[in-house]
Amino acid sequence: MDPFRLGMPRIPGLTELLTTLQAQTEALAQLPRTLTELNSAVRELIAATSTATSAIASAQRTAERLEDLVGELEEPVRALKPGLERMGRVLDDPAVDTIPDTLRTINEDLMPMIATIRQAQSRVAGVTGLLRRRGRPEDGDDLY
Repeated sequence: MDPFRLGMPRIPGLTELLTTLQAQTEALAQLPRTLTELNSAVRELIAATSTATSAIASAQRTAERLEDLVGELEEPVRALKPGLERMGRVLDDPAVDTIPDTLRTINEDLMPMIATIRQAQSRVAGVTGLLRRRGRPEDGDDLY
């Protein structure tokens, strides 16, 4: 309740002055809490800055290690370039596309033939060994 409204004549600007003084008093009353909140926010900012500084330092160390690694690997990788380019040209050759079919044909057709030839060689070796054991015809032995 405003004491100046109880029948007293109104002084121009006094109500506005009192309203302003009251708002200023309330703001001053809240100032310690605001300063405490501001202080807390500044501490959090300092902690966040410290964490960010540590993260940046760690990232810098990692970047330096990566740079060293890239420096070590760069020359050997560059030395591989001509060979890789030649291999790329070879692999782009249409003849390379026929290799799986050729290998399949070798496996299906030639491998059984090779196995048969080996068996034949084994038999011939067995017969030759048998003939050697019996003796030679010029030695006077009869083979029949």
